[in-house]
Amino acid sequence: MQYNTDNQGRRGFLVRATQALSALIGGALGIPAFVYLFTPAKSHSTGGWVDAGDISQLKLNAPEELPFRRVRMDGWKIITEKSTAWVVRLSEKEVVAYTPQCTHLGCAYHWEESKGQFLCPCHTSNFSIDGKVLNGPAPRPLDRYLVKVDGTRLLIGPEQSKTKGA
Repeated sequence: MQYNTDNQGRRGFLVRATQALSALIGGALGIPAFVYLFTPAKSHSTGGWVDAGDISQLKLNAPEELPFRRVRMDGWKIITEKSTAWVVRLSEKEVVAYTPQCTHLGCAYHWEESKGQFLCPCHTSNFSIDGKVLNGPAPRPLDRYLVKVDGTRLLIGPEQSKTKGA
């Protein structure tokens, strides 16, 4: 008795073709899911330096709080964040910009002109005009923004410069 091998060949071909098609569909659905699960969402600043304004009128050793806006991507959303920097002209050529949070617990501090110090109301940390800790539980000097001066314009960098312990 002879068997017709053409049917076996066609059946085998259909089985293999179905398996290959299933693998392609599974890969087409699985690769995007894998990429979504194992790659972090984009979260980055879209620009480099931010123009924080004109500093030509900034007086020597007189801190001023300057507001600025930074644009960043969070996933696929564009977010405009408002922030501020405490800007101090320490000399004719040196300008620094401090982040607005105390280095102890992140409270907002202010400039106390009568004392010539930055004061944090949360836990009474005091900082000198150059950002050094004078008193209190703050573990390190005030954090600084990276800055550049372009003519009379102050440019604030994309990242903060974390200061080392006092």
